[in-house]
Amino acid sequence: MKKTVALAAIALFSFTAFAGKPAKTKKTTEDTYKVSAEKSTFKWKAKKVTGEHSGEAKFSTGTIVINGKNLVGGTIEVDMTTINATDLQGEYQGKLNGHLKGDDFFAVEKFKTATLKIKSASTIKDAIIGSNNYNVTADLTIKGITKEVTFPAMVVVSKEQVITKAEFDIDRTNYDIKYGSGKFFEGIGDKAIMDNFSINVRLIATK
Repeated sequence: MKKTVALAAIALFSFTAFAGKPAKTKKTTEDTYKVSAEKSTFKWKAKKVTGEHSGEAKFSTGTIVINGKNLVGGTIEVDMTTINATDLQGEYQGKLNGHLKGDDFFAVEKFKTATLKIKSASTIKDAIIGSNNYNVTADLTIKGITKEVTFPAMVVVSKEQVITKAEFDIDRTNYDIKYGSGKFFEGIGDKAIMDNFSINVRLIATK
């Protein structure tokens, strides 16, 4: 009898001890992917009254931070010294590149990089596969001036790679780039340059 009572007491103690422990939950961890400057692309387009110009630039460094399968952060730098107008050739290409790199525009001798730092990213409900599936809010720094920007992006996450695509407009006058802006200079007529320029970015980041 005593043996039976003792066994019952041990069983009751074991049950209550384990029942009191919370169930273990699977932890999600943040993974950092490094942007490949060679595989990624940065394209831009700027319009003026009489036409438009388009070109590219190169990334210098960058990281994308993923938690589980979700975009949660990242910092990307563009090498502003690599600005290149691809719609022109020869002398005219050289002149435009020099102007873009000069003080009227991006002053690349002093400000060699532009930086985008992701602050938050929220998923777009019912996003179609292959289309934008995130709304991203980030701090964009150009010429040492930081402004918040928000834009849609497509983010595809796999175990070893993250592919990110985004296309949006930037108001250059927010970054003290006022050359040829009708908002600041009157009477410039057909020499006016639009304040907004568009960028089209494709990032490839790997572990």
